Amino acid sequence: MGVLEFFKDVLTEPALLMGLMAFVGLVALKKPAHKIMSGTLKPILGYLMLGAGADFIVLNLDPLGKMIEKGFNIKGVIPNNEAIVSLAQKILGVETMSILITGLIINLLIARFTKYKYVFLTGHHSFFMACLLSAVLQTAGFNGIVLIALGGIILGAWSAISPAIGQRYTLKVTDGDDVAMGHFGSLAYYISAWVGSKVGKEEESTENIKIPEKWGFLRDTTISTALTMMIFYLIAAIAAGPQYVSTLSNGKAPILFALLCAMKFAVGVTIVYSGVRMILGDLLPAFQGIATKVIPNAIPAVDCAVFFAYAPTAVVIGFIASFVGGIVGMLILGVLGGVLIIPGLVPHFFCGATAGIYGNATGGKRGAIFGSFVNGLLLSFIPALLLPILGNLGFQNTTFGDFDFGIIGLVIGKTYEYLGRAGVIGIAIALIIALIVPNFIKTKSKVLNNVTEEDEEVLNNVYEEKQKF
Repeated sequence: MGVLEFFKDVLTEPALLMGLMAFVGLVALKKPAHKIMSGTLKPILGYLMLGAGADFIVLNLDPLGKMIEKGFNIKGVIPNNEAIVSLAQKILGVETMSILITGLIINLLIARFTKYKYVFLTGHHSFFMACLLSAVLQTAGFNGIVLIALGGIILGAWSAISPAIGQRYTLKVTDGDDVAMGHFGSLAYYISAWVGSKVGKEEESTENIKIPEKWGFLRDTTISTALTMMIFYLIAAIAAGPQYVSTLSNGKAPILFALLCAMKFAVGVTIVYSGVRMILGDLLPAFQGIATKVIPNAIPAVDCAVFFAYAPTAVVIGFIASFVGGIVGMLILGVLGGVLIIPGLVPHFFCGATAGIYGNATGGKRGAIFGSFVNGLLLSFIPALLLPILGNLGFQNTTFGDFDFGIIGLVIGKTYEYLGRAGVIGIAIALIIALIVPNFIKTKSKVLNNVTEEDEEVLNNVYEEKQKF
């Protein structure tokens, strides 16, 4: 059990997974020892920096969420991945760990032997999905080896298929950089990109917004983020009242506390950007070794925050629009008599920001706004639908926050409800077929990334331009 726990800890640490992949790639490229050392450490340190920034963001979002609940008298369920995973681990720890290891092995085998070349590197999200699968499969009457095998197949398959579904959008976001979305909010991001393509023009990017010279300081992402969040925090602090805010601030002046939290939030975002640059600077070159020597044409699927640096303005717009969408969704649920899903600031920041980036890539400013607003609605409705399924296991007070968790949980839960255990086994079989069939079909792209001829031509031009510098 001790060895299994050690491997579980390693496999749930994205930083170590990225370092391991970079190490394998650099060894495959036969780089000298000192370059292998630095090339392995930098992605690890970069992801730890990203994680430190994310933790700092979460820490300073917590009082904002509490002030909003108090100030506007909102009561309901706040989706939180970490909270429900900690509850589930108490009764499903062994199953979750076994599904995680099985799923990661299957993902590597899929990348090696099928046209789905995506290696999912966001270990903590794989862990969360393993936890969800262990819960819903147990509810569906599975246990032991069958539960682990089914969970591992679904986790491994979805880890390869979900990046492929929207890779054509991801390539637009990254201007052709060979990374993929490795985050289980992915379907909502692709929906945001689709919405963006219908409501706006990609050339009207948020990053091209013209700012008068006297407002030039707003081009600094740290400054613009801090100013935006100061407004949020001040409104929430005033609504909650000085007496309540004092209970959060350990006696510090309420307005000063709110302003400092807003500025710390901006610092957290800046730390995330620095970590992202360190990851991309060393992981992508090292991954060439894996792509050429170990798993031909392999593409790393990475955390959503890695994409923040591609469109910093869309990050702020996406967060705000998604949060507004979450409030609207909560109000609609209230009118319909459903459980109120209170907009969680953590999922709305990370998922909303990413949805804004994807919406911007296809529809510019309007795409970022409307795409992430739709994301906010989805983050209200899907957790509300998932809640009854998880309630069967005694998790009535919380639910998963990100979109893919809700979709996978609902598909398995509803399939079992209508078709029984045979229907759930059918889902696993359908995923296996989806992975195998393309191997026998002639496709233009080696990595099955859904790129049209027009997209491919544009991306080739971008790549050629980059090679000049």
